[in-house]
Amino acid sequence: MTSDPPPRLRLRAYASTDASELSELYYVSARVLGSRRYSSDQVAAWAPAPVDPLTVHLRATDGRTTLVAVDDRNHVLGYGDLEPDGHIDHLYCRPEAAGSGVSATLLDGLIREACDRSIARLYVEASELARGLFERNGFKVLHRRDFEISGVSIHNYAMERRLTG
Repeated sequence: MTSDPPPRLRLRAYASTDASELSELYYVSARVLGSRRYSSDQVAAWAPAPVDPLTVHLRATDGRTTLVAVDDRNHVLGYGDLEPDGHIDHLYCRPEAAGSGVSATLLDGLIREACDRSIARLYVEASELARGLFERNGFKVLHRRDFEISGVSIHNYAMERRLTG
């Protein structure tokens, strides 16, 4: 008996029809994967409810580049975005796709996009979950960021990667 090969992954640009799915993906990813490194109170503050799809759409079309990772059946597995100044704000994948290379492929696509646009510096506020991925891809921790969301203490890491110079 042979097993099915893993689905092929490809990146494509955000489409307006993605908004609802990205809203749900963000919420589920933060809730499920976030609980691996953050308390239930922290996760609830981070993602209290799914984001309105219109908000997702407006954000994805505000001048940033939003890449969507899909499998060979066009199922959305993750997404990431790059703002014109080099800020990577979102990089999320479905919990069932965690560890499969989806996030790494998205990050590689965002880095290529930044290079194509001659962006000299990428920066991100990486969660505990994402810190290792960014470090493996040449990002350096600048400092830990401790802050509150809705009265709940949480943290992430300010990180950067120089692309030129």
